[in-house]
Amino acid sequence: MHTNCRFCGHSAHHVVADLGMQPLSNALRAEKQSNDMERFYPLGALVCEHCLLVQAPGSEEASEIFSEHYPYFSSCSDTWLAHARDYAREVTGRFGLNGDSLVVEIACNDGYLLRWFLAAGIPVLGVEPTLDTAQAARALGIPVNVEFFGRAYATRLREQGFAADLMPANNVVAHVPDINDFVGGFAILLKENGVATFEFHHALNLLEKLQFDTIYHEHFYYHSLTTFKQILEANGLALFDVEELPTHGGSLRVYAQRADTGRHALSPRVAALLAKEREAGLDQLATYLDFNERVVARKQEILQFLIDAKRAGKRIAAVGAPAKGNTLLNYLGVRGDTVRYTVDHTPAKQGMYLPGSHIPVKSPEQVFIDRPDYLILLPWNWRDELMQKFAGIREWGGRFVVFCPEIEVIE
Repeated sequence: MHTNCRFCGHSAHHVVADLGMQPLSNALRAEKQSNDMERFYPLGALVCEHCLLVQAPGSEEASEIFSEHYPYFSSCSDTWLAHARDYAREVTGRFGLNGDSLVVEIACNDGYLLRWFLAAGIPVLGVEPTLDTAQAARALGIPVNVEFFGRAYATRLREQGFAADLMPANNVVAHVPDINDFVGGFAILLKENGVATFEFHHALNLLEKLQFDTIYHEHFYYHSLTTFKQILEANGLALFDVEELPTHGGSLRVYAQRADTGRHALSPRVAALLAKEREAGLDQLATYLDFNERVVARKQEILQFLIDAKRAGKRIAAVGAPAKGNTLLNYLGVRGDTVRYTVDHTPAKQGMYLPGSHIPVKSPEQVFIDRPDYLILLPWNWRDELMQKFAGIREWGGRFVVFCPEIEVIE
């Protein structure tokens, strides 16, 4: 695998992870597609030897990955809805948002976040490339433009009279092929004293906690604060604050302003987190290069657990149909003879089949009909919420299983 860095253009040929050939991780299949050819692509991660940005080697088009029938709806998670509500309350007070402000969310999905600003009487606009999720947001009364965001589109919005006081962008800066064009659009659309916030999975947790299942084709990047600071500065923005969050296995929320006019003081949390990353070796190429060997070892451990469980006559099912789960299952080579089915609360996923493994996706009630011995939590980042929803499996001695950050069986 080799590519030029998507950010700085230097060589990125050092392998961080090689997860083999896999289908697009959110490309669930209908039953009528069961005999159709399925496209597989190389899946892995490389690191740029110059800026140390971890990134995907592939060249899939964003329009192919983020189609109009994109199956991920953020509002299906109660935990994530609460996270969005708390964020809206916090930034509304911190930055003095009111009825004269404008919040423009980039990648607004199904309105999971903008609904809270709308309820508070703050004008909103969503930008979202996937039609099905945009329609769900519109049903809540949220105006949504179905577009991919970048400098050209930000310029169009500005010419139409839009200028943002706040621009949230949650879990999207990993998903855009042209990171410079995307981030550059924020500097165009923000008001003079506007604020952009970006949330993304922290590369430090990917490496230290062996979260290899967060590598999938939708993720073009795996950001640290060190690398993301460089990206902001190269595209007209200045970092002024950062928070560490528990979401998605450990994320960052980065606060930025226009570099030419920003008024927000630099928080000491920025220097503290940059120092933490240096202490962990994220500024050294060698730190990234033993990850793949550790991943291979973990793969063998998980496979041994599943083999032992099957030999012991255990019935195994799963919860969720997330991208990370499909990365895991396809990397392991697991199929329906090992994991009989998975269940998901998203209606659009029920009745479908996981890409690659073709494991069927059923409604949550199936767990209580079938009574499996082991229930694998594929979206392990929502483990507490899922264990509460499926607590009834303990009635027949069922146990939960998670594979990250360690293999864990929970009674």
